[in-house]
Amino acid sequence: MIADFHVHTAFSDDSHYPMEQVVRDAIRLGVDELCFTEHVDYGARAGRETLTEDDYEDGILYVAPDYPSYFAEIDRMREAYGERLAIRAGLELGVETNTEAPFCRLLDRWAERMDFVILSIHQVGDLEFWNGDFQRGRTQKEYNDAYYQEMLDVVRTFEGPWCVLGHIDMIKRYDPAGIYPFDPVRDLIAEILRETIASGHGIEMNTSSYRYGLPDTTPCTEIVELYRDLGGSIVTIGSDSHEPSHLASHIRDAKQRLAALGFDRYCTYEGWEPRFHSIDD
Repeated sequence: MIADFHVHTAFSDDSHYPMEQVVRDAIRLGVDELCFTEHVDYGARAGRETLTEDDYEDGILYVAPDYPSYFAEIDRMREAYGERLAIRAGLELGVETNTEAPFCRLLDRWAERMDFVILSIHQVGDLEFWNGDFQRGRTQKEYNDAYYQEMLDVVRTFEGPWCVLGHIDMIKRYDPAGIYPFDPVRDLIAEILRETIASGHGIEMNTSSYRYGLPDTTPCTEIVELYRDLGGSIVTIGSDSHEPSHLASHIRDAKQRLAALGFDRYCTYEGWEPRFHSIDD
């Protein structure tokens, strides 16, 4: 079985991949289950050329899909292709401690239309990682500590529904000083994982690590082992796809890696509930 549970389309601000083409490509690639997880980010979004008052909620800049159109298109895809592919509806939320309230209102409005939500940290203090704004003027230790502390604070305080914690060590993609070692942030990450497990949530294995040329998985081996040792069992697998070459990429490799680390099951979600599958399927 191939399930890709982190997929972006043209409904995300950083993709031009039409949803119907994603579905057709997924069928061609032999994908059995697919979950769309369009970006929703409140806070600074550098690189936007024009902004209007519609880009703000309670004075906070945000980027989000057109929800009625998004869910209507998913319904259309299910009607047209549902016999060949299980299609799930989700979102990827780029949460910060200072933007939790509008995310909770969003989920109050749309949760009943969804199956799955990824909780991610894409920026801290309204500063983004990909353009270096967050790292600038800080030591490698300072920005790594701040990143994981923000993640811990969000996991502890976010009151909206969610399912898995996305690409836990994503900051490695954008670290100008290279790969930061695990040991200095181990205690912070352990607390993040304890909170995640205790609240009934999971983590994702994000296969974008392969295309970013990272030397390990995302999250890294040490994080996955720590999650396992702390009793974590919910793991989804997603390509973080934004274009055709990303879709379903390295899903089988991720399953093999999880098996090597002692996992015999992985998860998909339907109606907010985890569905466990044999890692060998």
